[in-house]
Amino acid sequence: MTSAPLTARLRVPSGPLFFPVTAYGPDGAVDLAACRAHVRQGVDAGAAAVFVACGTGEFHALTPEEFQSCVRAAVTETAGRVPVVAGAGYGTALAVRYARLAEEAGADGLLALPPYLVVAAQEGLLRHYRELAAATSLPVVVYQRDNAVLTPETVVELARTEGIVGLKDGVGDLDLMTRIVSAVRAEAPTTGDFLYFNGLPTAELTQPAYRGVGVPLYSSAVFCFVPEIALAFHRALEAGDRAIVEQLLDGFYRPFVELRAKGRGYAVSLVKAGVRLRGLDVGGVRPPLHEPAEEHVKQLGQLIERGHALLEECQEGK
Repeated sequence: MTSAPLTARLRVPSGPLFFPVTAYGPDGAVDLAACRAHVRQGVDAGAAAVFVACGTGEFHALTPEEFQSCVRAAVTETAGRVPVVAGAGYGTALAVRYARLAEEAGADGLLALPPYLVVAAQEGLLRHYRELAAATSLPVVVYQRDNAVLTPETVVELARTEGIVGLKDGVGDLDLMTRIVSAVRAEAPTTGDFLYFNGLPTAELTQPAYRGVGVPLYSSAVFCFVPEIALAFHRALEAGDRAIVEQLLDGFYRPFVELRAKGRGYAVSLVKAGVRLRGLDVGGVRPPLHEPAEEHVKQLGQLIERGHALLEECQEGK
């Protein structure tokens, strides 16, 4: 665990937020050596934080023991260079258990994934996240998506809750996010450090729009397999270099999103295929996810080559 507050370290990130995959060996067990190598490569490449065992890391497929070992491996590998945030999900009791396992493993914070399956009312969701935040000393970022979509009024209450430091959006409703940011700003002005994240799959595609409504942070699964492209995009976005942003959006990110849309679960399995294409054997995905079609993996390899060509063009154009 690092000493500086998580909010301070994430407010102006030096690079993309890294959501590593979880590596499995030939026998299907978690391969901690490969997990550490993957995290090491990402931090060395310029990641500003490591969000371990979250969506891209197949939180849903890990046992509590595997989860804790993955978090501990990430904490050991980063050695305090960047913060480590761990996933926590399912019902309240299990989410609390995962939170405590993450705290024991040395994590710096938690990403609260949506509760399992049930569609709860706002008061139930608020109670769930408050109980999770009270269970450990770790700061909590709430991830809204699917069955956990929050109203502006609920987010105001979350922002007022000790231990809850941010909201990650996986819904994609910019009208809702604008109202959330406005409500927190107007009704909870003392929570000026409250963080907002774009958590849509391949968030780079929508990040220019999210920045416009006051959501400066975003997750990057692409960073798992082409960190050089993700870092170039992040730098261009921060510098206001619209030409490079649009060049990478048009030539790499939009085609990747269209390829990702060709299969269910590709937000994870296609990313793992990309990591393997770049030379690190992280294994496949656990069921119920499935491996991407061979033709789609081939197309991904071609897209990676195109992305590198675009980087060269960006460099030449400077």
